[in-house]
Amino acid sequence: MLNKKIKLNVKVYFAGGCFWCTESIFQRVIGVKNVLPGYMGGSIKNPSYREVCSGRTGHTEAIEIIFDPEIISFKDLLEIFFSSHDPTTLNRQGNDVGTQYRSAIFYTSDTQNDEAKAMIQDLNAVNEFGSPIVTEVAEEVKFYLAEKEHSNYFNLNKEQSYCQFVISPKIKKVTTKFNKHISKDE
Repeated sequence: MLNKKIKLNVKVYFAGGCFWCTESIFQRVIGVKNVLPGYMGGSIKNPSYREVCSGRTGHTEAIEIIFDPEIISFKDLLEIFFSSHDPTTLNRQGNDVGTQYRSAIFYTSDTQNDEAKAMIQDLNAVNEFGSPIVTEVAEEVKFYLAEKEHSNYFNLNKEQSYCQFVISPKIKKVTTKFNKHISKDE
């Protein structure tokens, strides 16, 4: 009889503004097995990018993260998430404005829910960001995969001005702060 350990991968969904930004950051995290951009939390089925960008569907740009908790903890992912965007601005990240850019965590377990809410409480208690965190914490809902051209966007479009001026600085910030969790393969 084989005594083989089964690897357990876990899923969570983060929304921190533009999914090109959040996808590119979490693709670099050791222990993250897969990152997919998509849409969550809205009122219509199978929304398109254009529909979500209109702000009328209620969806937010989000990423699905599959990770190995034996390599990277959910708490570490939360710390990276909160550091990679401004969780204190309601429906806005930089020049991106609207509910489609809101900060949100869509948890897949009660433990994730508890840990996310505890971290928000702790960060607010020490006034980490200078303003209260407005990140929505909600149970996972239907995730709609974004169109193919949005997948792996930064890695395929590094020379594009949005990538250079918005995404690259975020990656640099996270890489500097969380160096031990960032893959050196880039």
